[in-house]
Amino acid sequence: MAKKQVTFADIAEYTNFSKTTISRYFNHPDSLTLENQEKISQALDALGYKKNKLAKVLANGKSEFVGIIVPNLYLHYYSEMLTQLLSSYSDYHYKFLVFVSDRGPEEEEQYIDELMAYQIEGLIVLSHTLSSEKLASYQIPVIAIEREAKYICSVTTDNYMGALQATNLLIRDKCDILVHINANVPDFVPAYSRILAFQETCQEHNVPYELNLNITGDSYQDIFAQMHRIFTDIDEKYADKKKGIFLSNDTYANMFLNLIFQKYGYFPDTYELVGFDNSPIASEAILPITTVGQQIDLIAKTSMELLVQQMEERKKRKPVPLAEPIHKQITPILIRRKTTS
Repeated sequence: MAKKQVTFADIAEYTNFSKTTISRYFNHPDSLTLENQEKISQALDALGYKKNKLAKVLANGKSEFVGIIVPNLYLHYYSEMLTQLLSSYSDYHYKFLVFVSDRGPEEEEQYIDELMAYQIEGLIVLSHTLSSEKLASYQIPVIAIEREAKYICSVTTDNYMGALQATNLLIRDKCDILVHINANVPDFVPAYSRILAFQETCQEHNVPYELNLNITGDSYQDIFAQMHRIFTDIDEKYADKKKGIFLSNDTYANMFLNLIFQKYGYFPDTYELVGFDNSPIASEAILPITTVGQQIDLIAKTSMELLVQQMEERKKRKPVPLAEPIHKQITPILIRRKTTS
């Protein structure tokens, strides 16, 4: 015989508290004394109470849902970041609704409207489509990861330091020409610092360099085709020189490495290769790739801590909003593997 669902009335009768007090325990526990919270908690155990989560959502509008918007999943950085964020369920028990948005602001606004209809309590955004001012207007806690974030909280890598480490390594290894391959990143996006640090470091050390910011495309296949053209150009232009190639992420670095092997069948000593992010593709490539580790697990952990802090504050009877957005920066780590000396 199925067990009877334990109700607030049952708990109230068991504890001799009113149903209002029981409701306060679930919705505003800080309004009760610790002694009374403990009495109700013991009663829940004794009665075998199981949370009716749907009823709780209807009662207080708190869904325990968090929205995530990523621009794509073919770049390994985003798929690894998503994996790390989803794994936080065991720590916080928030559930996730995920959208992939790469078709402009109208589509992304539609996705956020859909998320808001599910009464999400917070939002994590990795896409660059909507401004932080627009995201702040939704009046829920929002965390930006590696994107413009003037009006919302953010977690980023120290991109300048990471690119500085990569460029200095290639200089120390006596490469004749250094090349940075990237998309044409706007200067207000944190990842622009990778371009800036590469350029300034090369100029400081008076090292010949080239910036190739021509990566474009809406799919892995598009980008690989573009990378093939870039590789062919570099390989022919600097045939007899030692080439130090710094790529803006590990997916690009793996593409470039595959093109080298497709042409030569091995990794010639006229190349050195450094990626960025330390997603699994870097360590699992045909030749493990030297990379700048973004500590993706720490970025995800920090993002969730910052988001949960704000979401939990909003559940208090007298929440105290943040005076201004919090911005956290994570230190990168250079990880040397087989594609550098």
